[in-house]
Amino acid sequence: MYFCTMIFYFSGTGNTKWVAQQLSEATGEQLLFIPDELRRDDCHYTLTKGERLGFCFPTHGWQPPHIVRAFIRQAVFDIQPDTYVYAVTTCGDNMGHAMRILNKELKAMGLTARSMFAILMPESNVCFSFLHLDTKEREREKIEAAKKRMQHVCQVVVDRQQDVVELIRGAIPYTYTYVIGSYYNKHLITDEKFWVDEDACIQCGLCARLCPVDDIVCTSAGDEKKLPPRWKHDGSCTNCLACYHHCPQHAIHWGTMKRGQYYFKP
Repeated sequence: MYFCTMIFYFSGTGNTKWVAQQLSEATGEQLLFIPDELRRDDCHYTLTKGERLGFCFPTHGWQPPHIVRAFIRQAVFDIQPDTYVYAVTTCGDNMGHAMRILNKELKAMGLTARSMFAILMPESNVCFSFLHLDTKEREREKIEAAKKRMQHVCQVVVDRQQDVVELIRGAIPYTYTYVIGSYYNKHLITDEKFWVDEDACIQCGLCARLCPVDDIVCTSAGDEKKLPPRWKHDGSCTNCLACYHHCPQHAIHWGTMKRGQYYFKP
């Protein structure tokens, strides 16, 4: 059981990790990585009077990632009447009704995020043909704008301002979230579409080390011989694309489209 003010976050390419770090530095609160918390036997958290509880997550297909929703359902939060609950999501363009879904999960556990924010960050989704990574110039523009935006968000959280809702839902949020997003989260959250260019792979094992759900194996059974990555196909993949984007040789691919790479660089 934890007794502390805390910020729970999930991140694959580093966008949301950076956002969570900004909040942690502004508030002095502890960062807790959701996949690590799910590995614990006891996801029980107690907050004392005057503490804050934050959730930071990337928008995946206009919805919260499955792993974030699973954590909320598993965790037990003992909060106080004055506990300040807030949530921040990152998105490449817009986030649809992702916060509506998150708050539905929270409310089922007796929580409500009263203040909610969306932060525009460089695009990392390579799984839709109509989505494209940002140019390097656009990446820089988004990150510079996000730095200014986070100063405001951090101040709102530090001041515990209630009912501040600053989201980027897009023009057709219902369609994004419940039509396109439902298809994405049902059919494209999978490790079945990853493949490796074995001529390019240098067997560095970085993909396995970065995988938040331990879905990648880079050694042979029974010894430590390095091999190209293999996915377990056990349903654990979150499609966070950490393996794809961080591969130093761009040897990991998803689907048939050849796309670029991006991960947040401080």
